[in-house]
Amino acid sequence: LVTGEHRTKTVLYRRPGGTDWEPVELEWAMDRVAQLVKDTRDRTWQDRDAHGTRLNRTLGFAHLGGATLDNEENYLIKKLFTALGAIQIENQARI
Repeated sequence: LVTGEHRTKTVLYRRPGGTDWEPVELEWAMDRVAQLVKDTRDRTWQDRDAHGTRLNRTLGFAHLGGATLDNEENYLIKKLFTALGAIQIENQARI
């Protein structure tokens, strides 16, 4: 898969409503993902509940890790998503 001669070697992007994939620069794609994560986090951020209890969380995104991830990868993913305020974080090793 990673070393196959037919694997994709460029970032491909399909615009909303589009039918074709187009090559884009990696830096543009990374900036796009970062902006969409930030926009979602800002839009869905919950600072406090109805009783005034501090929440500091978002329900706008979640993470489900696969069985091929090792403990170190799951640890880093957990740290990243917790830092972003996500609380819906699971990995397949626990399910």
